[in-house]
Amino acid sequence: MTPSEQTPAVLDEPAAVPRRRRALRLGVAALIALAGIVYSSWVLEFILPIDSDPTNTFLSQLAEQGAPYRLVFITGDTLCGTLAFIAGIGGLLLFSRRRYSTIAWTALACFGAATVADANWPLQEPDPNAPPQDSGLFPQLHQVHALTSTLAVFSIFIAMVAFTVAAFKYRRWPILRHTGLWILVIGSGVTAWMLIADNLPGNYGLGIAQRIQVGAMSLWLLALAVQIAVAERDSAQAISSDL
Repeated sequence: MTPSEQTPAVLDEPAAVPRRRRALRLGVAALIALAGIVYSSWVLEFILPIDSDPTNTFLSQLAEQGAPYRLVFITGDTLCGTLAFIAGIGGLLLFSRRRYSTIAWTALACFGAATVADANWPLQEPDPNAPPQDSGLFPQLHQVHALTSTLAVFSIFIAMVAFTVAAFKYRRWPILRHTGLWILVIGSGVTAWMLIADNLPGNYGLGIAQRIQVGAMSLWLLALAVQIAVAERDSAQAISSDL
């Protein structure tokens, strides 16, 4: 037996997994998939009669106080956060605990909690009578809402990186090592775009960058959900073939 064969899978338990636990794991995959879908509720801005410029506006402005259809976007993010939080806790309880997998599941739960807070602590409309302040290209983000948004993005990227490292370290979960890795690279690239451009004069399409960033997060959540489902299916087939 080679050393790689002796290493337990980062997210799988050795031997036969009880049927009930396997069903619960598939439930975690379903929660993550639904979270990824509802996190894409922002695409409704292209369907609903909303007067916004995707190039120069942040997604948070779709749910700011006074915005039309804000309840739609608040509901989508709240559902996503709730589902991700439950999935993160479920992952901690149902999958093998290794260093990187524990970090990943914890970060996913933190992402869920921060997203719920983000959705229910919306942007405040700027006071037209307030004295002007030099607070960057998007001064409306310099509010408490900016903290919850930052925590959500930081948490999901920690989860993405930790799951990816675990997949490579334990040579499991190939979807995360291939498709998931490319999604992570794209998401990291546009995040760097946003961080750099926000400190430069002029307009660098930050609205487009954020939409690509959030879209990458949604796709990665779907990739994670598919990977869990495929791994559980393969595990069940392997057990059946040994009987």
